[in-house]
Amino acid sequence: MTNIRTIDRRSEPRIPMNLGLLVWGVDTKGERFLQEAHARDISLSGALLSGLDADLRSGDVVGILYSGRKARYRVVWVRYDECGDKMQVAVHRVRPDVCPWQHLLAQAEAPTTTPPLSTPAP
Repeated sequence: MTNIRTIDRRSEPRIPMNLGLLVWGVDTKGERFLQEAHARDISLSGALLSGLDADLRSGDVVGILYSGRKARYRVVWVRYDECGDKMQVAVHRVRPDVCPWQHLLAQAEAPTTTPPLSTPAP
């Protein structure tokens, strides 16, 4: 039996989320598309999109609109989901665009501090 190790090449952690957003671009047939999708495992520079109908390929650029903020993302890889009818797409943000869910990441990474216990006065 062979031991298979996976190497995580990500430079930043991914936060599990389920964000509804809009994705637009041009598919492999040269046709424009605009559709709703979900972002999972988000980070400052990328995400895993699920629920896409558009046929995309590595290297394509798509636009993402979330909470009134938009950015361009380059497709890293594409695969079909478990049912085989929708696509999952890994995307990486195009610089210098600003991450549309940056505020959520800041909230998720904020340390939770516990106020000091108050001691009764003697």
